Parts: sequence; C-alpha cells; structure tokens
Amino acid sequence: MIFHILNGDSLAHTFAQSNIPGELIICREALIDGPVQANSLDTFWGIRASYIAQTYGEQRDRYYQNVVSEMDKMLRLPKDAEICLWFEDDLFCQTNMWFLLSLLGEEWQGGRIRRVFPVMDAGVDHWRGFGASDPALLAQSFAQRVSFESNDLDLGIKLWEAYRSGNFERLLTLSHLPSPCFRHLPEVCQAQVDRFPVKGQLGRPEQLIADILQHTPKDFNVVFAAFGQKAGVYGFGDTQVKGIYERVLGMEELI
Repeated sequence: MIFHILNGDSLAHTFAQSNIPGELIICREALIDGPVQANSLDTFWGIRASYIAQTYGEQRDRYYQNVVSEMDKMLRLPKDAEICLWFEDDLFCQTNMWFLLSLLGEEWQGGRIRRVFPVMDAGVDHWRGFGASDPALLAQSFAQRVSFESNDLDLGIKLWEAYRSGNFERLLTLSHLPSPCFRHLPEVCQAQVDRFPVKGQLGRPEQLIADILQHTPKDFNVVFAAFGQKAGVYGFGDTQVKGIYERVLGMEELI
C-alpha cells in the first residue's frame, strides 16, 4: 500500500490528473507561522487551532476537520505501508515535513518513508517546486523518490526539535549534515535564523518588503510577486506575506 502525503490542496489537484497509484493525505498546516511548542500532541493541536482562529478568523472546529483529521490518518497507517512525502525545498514546506517526520517517529525506520522531490524543467526557479509540475513531471518525481534511512529520519526529527525550540545554533549545525533526503538545508535554515531581528534591525522578510516598497507601488499583488522572486527560499504564501506587508506599512506610518 502506498500513501502520499501532499504539501497542500494545489498539488492534490494536479496529482489527481496523474496515474500514480496510492491514497492521498493532505498536509494543510503552515507551521512556519505561529506557536509550535507544546507538551503533548493534543495540546499542540489546541494551540494551533486557537492561533489560526485568532489570527485568521478560522473556526476551531474547521481546523480540526481540515487539518487534524488528515494528520490522524497518517498516524493510523499500517506499518507495512510505503509513505511518500511530497514536499518542496523551501522553509514553509520543510518545517511541515520535519514535523511530520517527528510524528511518524523512529519506528518507521527501514526505508518505508520516501521523499519525493520536485523535478524541474531546465531554467525553472527551483523554489517554485511542484507549482511548476504537470502530471507527467509528477510521475517522474515519483519514479525518482528517495528512501529515508535511519540517519535521514533522525536528522529530520532533530531539525524539527531545533526549529520548535528556537535553537538557531543547533539548527545551523544540523543543516550541514549530508543527507539525500534534504536539499538546500544550509540556505533554508539560515533563512529561518534571518527572520528574527538582530540589534534593532528588521528581520530579513520585513527588510525585503521595506526595500520593495521603496521601488514599487504599494499594491499588495505587486509586492507579493516581487517578494517571491527575491525570497523564494521562504515559500511564503499570500497569507504570510500579507502579514509582513501590513506590519511594514504600519511601521512606515509611525515614522
């Protein structure tokens, strides 16, 4: 049995047009945004549901229906299943994937978890990930999937723990460990560290938005496109960029 854990509903739409066998589970979280520390999984879901409700107006029940229910499917998979993780290389996708690896845990050692990387046409920005894939490229990605061996799984779990605890030094150290299951880790982990202000300076995303606003109209769609071109490593969607954009505009008004 093959189970595909996809990085979102957009990929699921393209996936449905392919002939790849297996059942789908959709990861609808955005762990790049909001609190991620908790003493238990039940508490974690409650914290996340509350944050999403307060920040984006999403009903808690809807969070459990759309997000937690999919994660529960993954936790109930038969132990002889093959699990394919369809995640991109950017920070948004990586944090979600690290979390999923921590949920699966070390009992899934033995190569039954696979990483499916986006296959990119020549000249395409690799941060676009599966967004640049048609069904034929998805089939090629699946054919080239890579197995998580015990050290790869252990690395993913440790990356999540470092991310979750905000241990930047540990995160950067781990990013330099070689693994065929992870790409661009040094750049991705450095991007996470750079999100946080140092000595009164803006974090990298805020500084990028501020720089963009100096040279473009304040139209959000224009700013969002420019941010994606300059900082694809983050993999932020419009929700994340909109929050940064509004904070930067607010700071400009105070000056």
